[in-house]
Amino acid sequence: MLGLEMVVVLGVALLIGGALARRYPLAPALVLVLLGVVIGFVPRVQHAQLPPDVVLLLFLPALLYWESLTTSLREIRSNLRVVILTSTLLVVATAGAVAAAAHAIGMHWGPAWVLGAAVAPTDATAVGVLARALPRRTLTVLRAESLVNDGTALVIYGLAVGVTAGEEHLTAPHVTWLVVLSYGGGLLAGALVGLASWQLRRRIDDPMLENIAVLVTPFGAFLLADSIKASGVLAVVVCGLLMSQLAPRITGAAARQQTTAFWSLATTVLSSALFVLVGLQAETAVRDLSSVSAGRAVGYVVAVTAVVIATRWAWLYTTPYLIRAVDRRPAQRLRRVGARQRTVSAHAGFRGAVSLAAALAVPRTVHSGAPFPDRDLIVVITSGVIVLTLLQALLLGRVVRFARLPEDTSVAEERHFAEVTTTEAAWDALDELADELGSDEKVRDRVRHELDKRRKLLAADGSSDDPIVQHDDQYTALKLAVIARKRVALLDLRDTQRIDDIVLRQVQAGLDAEEIRLSRAAPVE
Repeated sequence: MLGLEMVVVLGVALLIGGALARRYPLAPALVLVLLGVVIGFVPRVQHAQLPPDVVLLLFLPALLYWESLTTSLREIRSNLRVVILTSTLLVVATAGAVAAAAHAIGMHWGPAWVLGAAVAPTDATAVGVLARALPRRTLTVLRAESLVNDGTALVIYGLAVGVTAGEEHLTAPHVTWLVVLSYGGGLLAGALVGLASWQLRRRIDDPMLENIAVLVTPFGAFLLADSIKASGVLAVVVCGLLMSQLAPRITGAAARQQTTAFWSLATTVLSSALFVLVGLQAETAVRDLSSVSAGRAVGYVVAVTAVVIATRWAWLYTTPYLIRAVDRRPAQRLRRVGARQRTVSAHAGFRGAVSLAAALAVPRTVHSGAPFPDRDLIVVITSGVIVLTLLQALLLGRVVRFARLPEDTSVAEERHFAEVTTTEAAWDALDELADELGSDEKVRDRVRHELDKRRKLLAADGSSDDPIVQHDDQYTALKLAVIARKRVALLDLRDTQRIDDIVLRQVQAGLDAEEIRLSRAAPVE
């Protein structure tokens, strides 16, 4: 029954966390982590464990795939150098700095590197949830970094665990081969599964079947990469980015609506549950600590967190100047970010579930059968680093105000441009399409009137003083009121047994679609 109880507890925690985050100026992720810590004191669930395989094989592929599908590939290309540097060299630098600090407090080099690799990568889910209000360029770079850096960290982690356990040998050719296999195999596996998914979905005209194919895709990419010892994380990201370009050409409206609704809900539940589980596991890790005292462990957590944060700040305030000294092209100068604005990226180095899963996946014994050195301390320090870095979200608003980031209107401007261009394309093709379909003149006039109204609304660009906008607002309000009256009449028909529940749901679906079309003020991400 513990599994069912955990499902209910997690569900209630998500509801409470969401309500508290709406009522108070707190980051939802932070509230959920704190709720997880509180839940850890409940005797009934104290023995609940978070299997690392569940995070790596179930949560991670789904979350990374949706993040990849909904990010901006164009912005990633424009900032590719920054993304590559922060997702590779910064990870190595952070892991090395943490390893040195851990060795200084008494860890052997092997476990120290395991700890460094575990806390080195930023978390895509945490960044996506906590930094979603940032300008597009800043958010895209942070998301891209967190999507890719898991692969780098897991290579270092696997090597460090293997060497410590006596199953790997640290030689230059071996390390080079692991890196090539991880990145090359991950890229290839993601591309192959993405292309296979694209070809399959092209031949499916059933929205339900197509969404089943979408659901299987990220897990297939992760599985293929993992089977050849490559980076499953990178495979999922590559697959998601590839499908973000291919899917819009083959996906119908019904399938796309189902995909957006399902994945938005599923990833919200998964990411929120992960934050609760992180808090729960942090409390469990402290309770199970036996190698050092709790007070000393807290000191270690603070010290390692300081190293993690300081390394990121040092990186972001040194490497840009080195790049500027080497690359002085005009295009590069236009993309420079000021020192004040870089404080946001430096502050947003949140850690999350991947770090915790890596710590929990550390084997309990080495190859000889002896206990893995400092395993309990690795789990405690990793859990503490996650919580303390998430606490930075409390100051993110102040940091953003300090950075004085310019208002980002590019998305709204591009959306308006796209709507104007597509509407004009439809207007120009109206007569040709009507001739092809043999449409009646009255039908042409009706469509022409609707398109002309849309053109005028776009030309007004949302100005509240424009009579066209005022007329459209009144029209929308009246239509919504009419739909509401239809719902009352429909429910009355069902309640008086004049129609069946099946009919009720069918008519409701049409009313729902019309209401959403009228009331949706912004596109769903």
